[in-house]
Amino acid sequence: MKEKIKGFITDYIMSHDDNGLFRQPLIGFSSVEDERYERIKEIVGPHHLHPREVLPTCRTVISFFIPFTKKVIESNILEGRTKVSHLWAKTYYECNKLINSLAGDLVDYLKDLNINGATIPATHGFDKVNFVAPWSHKSAAVIAGLGELGVHSLLITDKGCAGRLGTVFIDIEIEPEDNKVPDEPRCLYYRDGSCTECVDMCPTKALSIDSLNKKVCYKKLLHTDEIYTDLGKCDSCGKCSLGPCAYYE
Repeated sequence: MKEKIKGFITDYIMSHDDNGLFRQPLIGFSSVEDERYERIKEIVGPHHLHPREVLPTCRTVISFFIPFTKKVIESNILEGRTKVSHLWAKTYYECNKLINSLAGDLVDYLKDLNINGATIPATHGFDKVNFVAPWSHKSAAVIAGLGELGVHSLLITDKGCAGRLGTVFIDIEIEPEDNKVPDEPRCLYYRDGSCTECVDMCPTKALSIDSLNKKVCYKKLLHTDEIYTDLGKCDSCGKCSLGPCAYYE
């Protein structure tokens, strides 16, 4: 079943990528019995849901990361520190749509195999007063072994940090992947203090080494949405995800 799920996700993403925006995904599985889920309200905050608050019969959490292609990343680099590229905004919008449709169709596919599932939106489900979300795709992906957080609070995977995450909850047990933690942190700041490019590139100075002003950051994201009126909801920036950890082959 693990291979069927991985094949479904990969085939779905690649068959819906008409513009060369995405690379092959990374897919991981975590057990609802993982002790980190038992402590998730302490690790992330009391607002965060336990997987069984999403799907009462949940036994496995599926996490997947859709990495952006190099042309998407380079388009945002070329625009400099303040302007978000149209291609980046488009990719963000298209990827969120893709994650939501993929997750819903995966649940339907699994239902035909007598497996119950549930999803949670890719984004836009957060509290716009306190800037907290009921589910952290990043935290689930860390538990699934897909990567670790950098100083920019983004997930750094084997394919970089420039991309989007999704989550699906299912009621059968699937053995987690044997994803090994790297010997050294992927984040160069955490490794040896040699890189602060994500902080330096933040156009609003919302990001610092030890904090993120989410209110200031979100104002910048909304500005992108106001500029690119030809797109759907594209509240994005991505400047903090364009450094050395953006893209790995």
